[in-house]
Amino acid sequence: MRLTILGGGGFRVPLVYGALLRDRAEGRVDRVTLYDVDAARLGAVARVLAEQADGVADAPEVTVTTDLDDALRGTDFVFSAIRVGGLEGRAADERVALAEGVLGQETVGAGGIAYGLRTVPVAVDIARRVAALAPDAWVINFTNPAGLVTEAMSRVLGDRVIGICDSPVGLGRRVARVLGVDPDRAWFDYVGLNHLGWLRGLWAGGRDHLPRLLADPELLGSFEEGKLFGPDWLRSIGAIPNEYLHYYYFNREAVRAYQGAERTRGAYLRDQQAGFYAELADHGGTGGAVGGDGSALGAWHRTLADREATYMAANRDAAGVGERDDEDLGSGGYEQVALALMRAVARNESATLILNVRNRTTLSVLDADAVIEVPCLVDANGAHPVSVDPLPYHAVGLVTSVKAVERAVLAAAESGSREDAVRAFALHPLVDSVAVARRLLDAYTDVHPGLAYLRG
Repeated sequence: MRLTILGGGGFRVPLVYGALLRDRAEGRVDRVTLYDVDAARLGAVARVLAEQADGVADAPEVTVTTDLDDALRGTDFVFSAIRVGGLEGRAADERVALAEGVLGQETVGAGGIAYGLRTVPVAVDIARRVAALAPDAWVINFTNPAGLVTEAMSRVLGDRVIGICDSPVGLGRRVARVLGVDPDRAWFDYVGLNHLGWLRGLWAGGRDHLPRLLADPELLGSFEEGKLFGPDWLRSIGAIPNEYLHYYYFNREAVRAYQGAERTRGAYLRDQQAGFYAELADHGGTGGAVGGDGSALGAWHRTLADREATYMAANRDAAGVGERDDEDLGSGGYEQVALALMRAVARNESATLILNVRNRTTLSVLDADAVIEVPCLVDANGAHPVSVDPLPYHAVGLVTSVKAVERAVLAAAESGSREDAVRAFALHPLVDSVAVARRLLDAYTDVHPGLAYLRG
């Protein structure tokens, strides 16, 4: 079975390959094609993967290419993790928004809209190439903003594109851990949009354990989300929000923290990853040591550990909770979600996963084609959202507002209309003025060549 990874020079690709190396089941992936527009980054990641595979019998074969059609032709699965504009683009998204006093995070608020406006046209082109060259392939999308991009690609590929995110899985596992529940035997009542969802229940042994957590202030404040939001607020809403809702519930504090930071998150990752790739390039032809253990893989592990430890640092500063606890450092493991999804589809092994899929009739406040993030039953025919209870009114407001923003982004990407793009910015709950929306669009089109189509 062949897997193609778009954005194959990306820093997190070794996570996916590591999961593939641990998969010893029959019918596993035996060929991996890495595609990227940056040949140097491709070469660096290929070095890390080669060291990962050293000594592993029957490790999946790895090839690299900068030709998209070659990468797609005849593949079985496509894992899409592209970053249009690179980390320099993300840093610019953050900088422009903060200059206007609004949030510039890569998937939330003005920054997410700018990222979506330049990513959606590229993602749709990729979807069309997949439909032409690998019509039977399944696309697993991790490209941010994941829900928006998955919905854009679904207009071409239908249900053969499925979005994944590790945030809900990580949240569920952290809550299960503090409750003493095996997460692999639990049912997570989680619902919303990507980076805009709530854990409303955690079922195991025939009962919901979440009320026990909400009733215990000490236990409630003992893990990442409890510290970030505070036990009082979590009890008030009766749910555990996805960490990205901190940008909504504590917006002023988050914006101040980002404005006061030495560097934005995008600028930090840009500089960190530039150092990593430069380090590998400097030793690429000499075989010299680059990592603490004398390897490219060691350098990657060292950089990854720092990346995880500094995740959402500005938000933790705003909440006054300090550094992340070691127990909270592990992500949900998006590579494990992707592998479980591929297994279920390729081998018809039933699985239950929280995924980004078309709504159908799951949430009555949204239309059938709106991509939502909910538990799904997965089999050889794809991912099927399960029936969930209606959203509470406070969640309905946010979900429908942000979905309206996403629809305006999709309209702008299709039409090239400046009016649609301004509407996307102005409708977002975290942009407080139509005048600000217009200035944001002007500034973004000035700094991003990929948004020239919106100059109007």
